[in-house]
Parts: sequence; C-alpha cells; structure tokens
Amino acid sequence: MADSFDRIRTMANIAEVNVLTAPVRYLRFLGRSLFIPWDIRRTWPRLLEQVYLHGTSALPVVILASVFVGLTTAVQTSYQLMGVVPKYFVGMGVGRLVLIELAPVFTAFVVAGRSASSMAAELGAMRVSNQIDALTVMAVNPHRFLCLPRIVALTVCMPLLVVVMELVAVAVALGISAVALDISAYTFMYGVTHFFMAQDFFGGLVKAVIFGLLIGTNGCYFGFSVAGGSEQVGRATTRAVVASVTMILMVNFLVALVFFKL
Repeated sequence: MADSFDRIRTMANIAEVNVLTAPVRYLRFLGRSLFIPWDIRRTWPRLLEQVYLHGTSALPVVILASVFVGLTTAVQTSYQLMGVVPKYFVGMGVGRLVLIELAPVFTAFVVAGRSASSMAAELGAMRVSNQIDALTVMAVNPHRFLCLPRIVALTVCMPLLVVVMELVAVAVALGISAVALDISAYTFMYGVTHFFMAQDFFGGLVKAVIFGLLIGTNGCYFGFSVAGGSEQVGRATTRAVVASVTMILMVNFLVALVFFKL
C-alpha cells in the first residue's frame, strides 16, 4: 500500500513539473524554429509547398464554412432585430460580427482541425521512424527544415483565408437577406458600409496572424514531442488540436480586450 502511494505521489510530482515547464519548452521550441538563420534557397520551395497544402488546399472547406456562417448570421440577426430597429441594422450586425469574431475564429477552428492535426501526425511519424534524428546526423537543422516553413506558411495564409471567409459570408448574407428576409440589397449594404470601422477589420486580421502562428507551432511542437509508437502519434495529434483550439479562445479574448474594449 505504501509503495502504491509513493508511486502516485511521484507521478503527481512529475505531472506538476511538466505543467510548470511546458510553457518554457513551448517558447523555446518557437524560438528555435523561427529565430534562426534563414536559408532562403532551401526554405523557399518548402514554404511554397506548405502554403499550398495549408492555404490553397484549405479554401474549399473555408468557403463551405463561410457559406453557412453567412446564412446563419443573417437569419439570426434578422430574427433578433427585425421589428425593433430599422432593417439596415441587420447589415450592420452581420458585417461587424463577421469581421470581428466569426470569420477569424471559425477559420482558425477549421484550419486547426485540418492543419494542426496533419502536421502533428506527419512530424510524429517522422520522429517515430527516426527521420528527424537522421536530419540532425546529416547536419540539417530539423527546426529550420521542417518547422519554419510550416509555421510561416500558416501565419501568412490565415489572414488571407479570413478575408475570403469575410467576403463570402457577407455576400451570402446579402443574398439570403434579399431573397428570404425582405431586406433589399441596398438596405443591407448600407448597414454594412455605413457602420464599417477599420478597427474591426484590422483587429480580425491581427487575430488571424496570431492564430496562424499558434496553429503552426502547436502542430510542429506536438509532432516533435512524440516519444514511442503509433499510439503516441495519435495522442500528439489530439493534443495539437486541443491546444490550438484552447489558445485560439484565450487569444481571442485578449485581443478583444486590446482592440474592442470601450
């Protein structure tokens, strides 16, 4: 019985140490991946490849999500405001909701589920099969070769994907409002443009850049941290997505405090 309690106490102490040192390890990994000498000749082709994989290839699912974001936002905003305020407030509500909150967060969730998981699985498989160690033996910096292109690609692509979602969502909301909600296109666009604020747009882009950085870093970090077999690869994939979603929600709140606090 005493041995069992000792083992439980030891495991608890190890878990506490891991929780306390995890942020330090995470920041150290981010520094080793980004703040290193860039070899443009070798990094550029891999960067373009990652932009295609995690940016261009993500467009169909982002556009599909933005269609339903626009439909749902228009219908619910109309339901909440119709008969209470003039109809153009529906356009105002849709525009500001999409710019400030829905487009950055929904795009980040879609990309996190798609890219963070694939990065963690791919790099975790490379770690298990000793391919990352082989790069080190060949004097190739694995952080620069594997992590840098992925993190930079996500950081660059996220704002572009967010802009695509904003445009498609507002366009779809305009269409459903004119067809089914008895709100003319002129009235809707008057609400969108009259109440437009550059702060809303750039605040959403700042969120997108930070979200992309976090998603790319989490995918690489948990992939590199795999130790064991295929079961650990699956766990790393789950942790990458969960950590990305959690950080997205936390950063979303912090950026809202900075940009949109009254």
